[in-house]
Amino acid sequence: MSEFLKLLLNAFNYLMNLAENLIEPIEFLPDFLKDALIDSLNLVPFLFIIFIIIEIIEQYFTKKRHLFVFFIKKIGPLFGSLFASIPQCGFSVIASTVYTRRLLSRGTLVSVYLATSDEAIPVILTYPQKAYIILPVIVIKIIVAIIVGYFVDWLVSYNAKEPVIQEKTVDEEIKHEEGCCHHHLVNAANTKEFWLHPLKHTVNIFLFILGISIVLGFILSRVGTEDALARYCLMNSPLQPFMASLIGLIPNCAISVMLAMLFVKNTISFGSLLAGLFTSGGLGILVLLRRNGDKKDTALIISILVITATLIGLAFQYNLFHINNIFSIFGIQL
Repeated sequence: MSEFLKLLLNAFNYLMNLAENLIEPIEFLPDFLKDALIDSLNLVPFLFIIFIIIEIIEQYFTKKRHLFVFFIKKIGPLFGSLFASIPQCGFSVIASTVYTRRLLSRGTLVSVYLATSDEAIPVILTYPQKAYIILPVIVIKIIVAIIVGYFVDWLVSYNAKEPVIQEKTVDEEIKHEEGCCHHHLVNAANTKEFWLHPLKHTVNIFLFILGISIVLGFILSRVGTEDALARYCLMNSPLQPFMASLIGLIPNCAISVMLAMLFVKNTISFGSLLAGLFTSGGLGILVLLRRNGDKKDTALIISILVITATLIGLAFQYNLFHINNIFSIFGIQL
């Protein structure tokens, strides 16, 4: 048994050093490009394993989407926040589709967007020195999403226009909506898709990480230090959480990956990371922009997301009311 474990350990070490052994001897590559390639390639096995796990979760709940729609209509922000916090790309799309037919409340949709866990969590998980931040991110997003969701339903009185109902049922619309990497949610039972989607997702996120790492590495080679780069990114400025919240609205996986990478490189604050992730509603926001016939209603929802994200981001960035000490009982220093 010990020989087998030793063999596994040696194989693991070989894989971890493979990228460095292959790339380091290439003399014509600049150091920042070598570092970006080595770091990004080393993440690939971990990303693939994480996305396999996420695929299992997403496929299971996509098959049960009728239950998701039922409970999200009955329990609203509470149910929406808890389920949207699971890293996947389908819940925000489903919630947006259901909302555009006015089958759930505005507060519930807002709570889903605020709690949605995009690609940032899988990316941060691949950096052990920053993995401790996952628990605070998920817990804070869920709590804020629940509170703001019920608050919106209670306070905001604007009545969105009723949509023109097409003949297609909600379930048919959900089936034909695309998740990330352009896979249809209906393919949840497809065995080929089960392996293909995590593989495509891994390749896409690897390319995002590589591209962002190359850009950051090039900038660092010019400005000198991470502290200097952080100053260029408005570190400790009240504008940083606001800017991060606007960037988070862009419906693309690369945005949450970029936010995670900037945080890992100590270039944006924890508050700014939160602000960006609060507005990263994934492809759900794209569905809302495309399908919601009431543009004023869409603008109202987006405004609520940005205001909430900015205020929470500022609170954690400046440790207002000693809010950063909440997780000290778990030994986590924010």
